Amino acid sequence: MTKYFINQVESPFWAFALHDGHQLADELLPYMLLSDAERLREEDPFTAAFAELPINQFIVGTSRFQLDINRDLENAIYLAPAQAWGLKVWNKLPEARIAILQKEYASVYQEIDSLIKHTIEQHGYFFVFDIHSYNSKREGPHELIDKQANPQINLGTAYVQPKWRELVSTFMTCWQQETMDGEPIDIRENVKFKGGYLNRYLNSTYGESGCVVSIEFRKDFMDEWTGAPDPSKITANKQLLLNSLKVLTNYFDNDRKE
Repeated sequence: MTKYFINQVESPFWAFALHDGHQLADELLPYMLLSDAERLREEDPFTAAFAELPINQFIVGTSRFQLDINRDLENAIYLAPAQAWGLKVWNKLPEARIAILQKEYASVYQEIDSLIKHTIEQHGYFFVFDIHSYNSKREGPHELIDKQANPQINLGTAYVQPKWRELVSTFMTCWQQETMDGEPIDIRENVKFKGGYLNRYLNSTYGESGCVVSIEFRKDFMDEWTGAPDPSKITANKQLLLNSLKVLTNYFDNDRKE
């Protein structure tokens, strides 16, 4: 039931888009209480487009409201409103369905483990762009964005091992030297989000060989209330990711020569 797409190429880098998906399994539709619009608001549409880079890709097509791969197993199925921004998601989801979803969750992480291990075996290291987006107009579509509290880009780096601190700084500096709409990019660490479960798990398990940085783009590239995209800003965000690949490649190449 949980659908995801993997594109493997000869690269030590991965782009993950865990929350891009909007699909729900047909057999779960009778139990879903939320409308398409309510789900879309908390999903991360267009992040799969950001992840269309010349590197490995892992794109989840299933909605996070069915199974959230970026939560631990206990919270991957939103059974209580506290797990889902106060939203009541399911109407008496049967235990048998829950068990199937939990089994699928374990299977997805087995797949991810296998992919990261293979990358380390092939290249000696790895790096994951864990791509997300976030809402900054919680009160309504016409709310003015509190830019002090909501950076354009939030990097989740709280779980990155200390040995990769220079890499994170290099990555940030690369983007701080770029502009968007003619202005310097406001990119900060761990202001809104520190990183989800994928970040924590992979950094903890494989952190000697590489790291995961969670990249949360403020939803300036779309209308977060209607879902309407701004194609030029989507392209600009993707270009930022593309531009960083050379910087990351140089970093790892130099690191391995020392």
